[in-house]
Amino acid sequence: MIQIKEATTKKELKTFVKFPFSLYKGSPYWVPPIINDELETFDTEKNPVFIDADARFFLAYKDGKTVGRVAAIVNWIEVNQQQLKKMRFGWFDYIDDTSVSEALLKKVAEIGKENDLEYMEGPVGFSNLDKVGVLIEGFDHIGTMITWYNHPYYASHLERLGFVKEKEYLENKFPAKNADPKHFTRIQELIKKRYSLKPLNFTKTKDVIPWADKMFDLFNDSYSSLASFVPITDIQKEYFKKKYISFINPEYIKFILDKDDNLIAFAIVMPSFSKALQKANGKLFPFGIFHLLKAKKHSKDVIFYLIGIRPDYQNKGVTAIIFNEYHKTFTEKEIEMCYRTPELEENTAIQQIWKHFGPVTHKRRRTYRKNL
Repeated sequence: MIQIKEATTKKELKTFVKFPFSLYKGSPYWVPPIINDELETFDTEKNPVFIDADARFFLAYKDGKTVGRVAAIVNWIEVNQQQLKKMRFGWFDYIDDTSVSEALLKKVAEIGKENDLEYMEGPVGFSNLDKVGVLIEGFDHIGTMITWYNHPYYASHLERLGFVKEKEYLENKFPAKNADPKHFTRIQELIKKRYSLKPLNFTKTKDVIPWADKMFDLFNDSYSSLASFVPITDIQKEYFKKKYISFINPEYIKFILDKDDNLIAFAIVMPSFSKALQKANGKLFPFGIFHLLKAKKHSKDVIFYLIGIRPDYQNKGVTAIIFNEYHKTFTEKEIEMCYRTPELEENTAIQQIWKHFGPVTHKRRRTYRKNL
């Protein structure tokens, strides 16, 4: 008999956050989150996403033991402004027992029906900046801090329960040495001259902050045409600035300006924190922070997190300027491998950007959908 209980107290939410630590204990590929960061994400008083979204967190128990979890999420911007009657679900983990996954998803479906929603999709987070998708290929590759890892049986559970593929995402990698300057050095000079553009680089985080709001605005403009896009609100901008900007090496943030110093493109790269997070095992103190700081300074792997280009400058070769700046930074830091975050399979434009670098798709993930 499976018992589903809503996690509402601090103790229960901590059980919710810590369940994957036991499910993936000993896995060389699972990357644990920082427990306190996860708890803050679910705190309605700290995370501004709850101004426009509701979430409830559920735990599954069998014989008194925690065997699964799921977050049931409604993003009201998506529902009311975009008219997408979607019930979201995420942070979805469970043992290899279909009765567990079925009971959790039934609870999500109940909430969707109570809110007159039409379908459910997951695993997804609150917005486009959250983790997304069930891993369906690449189980023998280490995860990242910005993706979920899961056991191979997850997808089969969803399909057995009547869910169908909604979106597919690709994760690609390439050796940094593949970013041969011959592909962009000459053309980036032409592009800069033709459109009167110039790169803006940083060495100090405090110099990035004044540009952060413009970067988030450009992110909204750049990605608004993609499926399931939910814009970042002004309050969320402040939250993200405080929580994430200081976590990113300033030299890994690249901006492109026009002749009037308007921001027309940006890119964010992060050092890989995967192995450092595994060593930290969910805790910053007493030693986890040192592993993360060491990775921030010395990691030879990087993750291309975001690239945003103003719509009127897309398909004009602006990425050549961005790549030229990163090539100089990566050469100086002796970066060895570049990874890309999950990208929609249908996003051929982003795939064209990377075609000269010999990318290899090493992971695939999906979201699944079911009508309510």
